[in-house]
Amino acid sequence: MKTLIIVRHAKSSWEYPVDDKDRTLKLRGIKDAHLVANHIADKINTPDIIYSSIANRALHTCAIFTRCLQYPFDKVVIKEDMYDFGGSGLVNVVKSCDNEVDTLMVFGHNHAITAVVNTYGSQFFDNVPTSGTVVIQFDTDSWKTISEGSTILKVFPKDLK
Repeated sequence: MKTLIIVRHAKSSWEYPVDDKDRTLKLRGIKDAHLVANHIADKINTPDIIYSSIANRALHTCAIFTRCLQYPFDKVVIKEDMYDFGGSGLVNVVKSCDNEVDTLMVFGHNHAITAVVNTYGSQFFDNVPTSGTVVIQFDTDSWKTISEGSTILKVFPKDLK
């Protein structure tokens, strides 16, 4: 059994004229990320490994979640391919995960997040919002062979407010 925990980065700011990869989180995004991370902390298995996009907003979201999950941030693997908006990079990263990993957590971007959740999960979402977290289980022992899984948890910030 493989478990994929998918998190869309928290709400980011467009206030400063910086490169897209350097955008920061808004205060609302920081609060929402804490809200969701604290809510799921006792509902998920501790990830064996966490992958994050190189973008500042994804890394900051990841840092918030790792603190709440008591996962060492220095063990997070930053993946250039996770800076993906279509989904193919995200899928390639997941499918190349070592099979010794049973629970993988990823931090990325839309539309890739929504596309992967809808392609591989059993529940359809029009849009996975910022800080949205979806957990999908796969009845397989190989990440390479994942196909349709079962959506076992969905937590969106609005569900907690």
